[in-house]
Amino acid sequence: MRPASLCARRQLDVIAALVGVVFLLPAAHAQTMPLAERLQLCSACHNPDGNSVIQENPKLSALNAGYIVRQLRDFKDGGRKNPSMGEIVPLVDEKEFEALAAFFYQQKRTPGGAVDAKLAAQGKEIYDEGIVGSAVPSCSGCHNEDGSGTEKYPRIAGQNKTYVIHQLLHFKSGERANDSRSAMRAVAGRMNEKEIRAVAEYVVTLKVTEE
Repeated sequence: MRPASLCARRQLDVIAALVGVVFLLPAAHAQTMPLAERLQLCSACHNPDGNSVIQENPKLSALNAGYIVRQLRDFKDGGRKNPSMGEIVPLVDEKEFEALAAFFYQQKRTPGGAVDAKLAAQGKEIYDEGIVGSAVPSCSGCHNEDGSGTEKYPRIAGQNKTYVIHQLLHFKSGERANDSRSAMRAVAGRMNEKEIRAVAEYVVTLKVTEE
């Protein structure tokens, strides 16, 4: 069974269990379920500590809390689409977003490592310098040299490579369109797939200085 399929199966099991709980409890109590129970919704795909081992899914560990909240709100109102998140987010009250985000922000991100050193070296050049001929700015300008990110721009250091590739391709195609002022769509739109894969290969190797 492919990892993504396993993730979906785990999610369905968790959703079924928690939906059952919600329908058995009074509405007021269902809205105040303990954080640990809410985190079960996330752990099937992102792991209990936010360090997803499924390459297609993002690591949420150490991700800026404000950024997580914005993404959850975008999934909630349809500004960002994903089949799995489309099933999960409606089960969570928006008032609980901040607590969930704060939990994952406090988790330590596990390091990654490049598989293709040559490709990672090409990615480093793009990350640090951009691509002058294609008017692609450096990634470090927004995500910081160590990939630590900010409240506005996500931490990408050590992020799952396949997830990074998919998101850049989604920005490139316009499938993902919840970036502020279309910034990521403009950047990814000027990159070819090889350049995108190179950047993703390098991003995996980044380690935040404070860690």
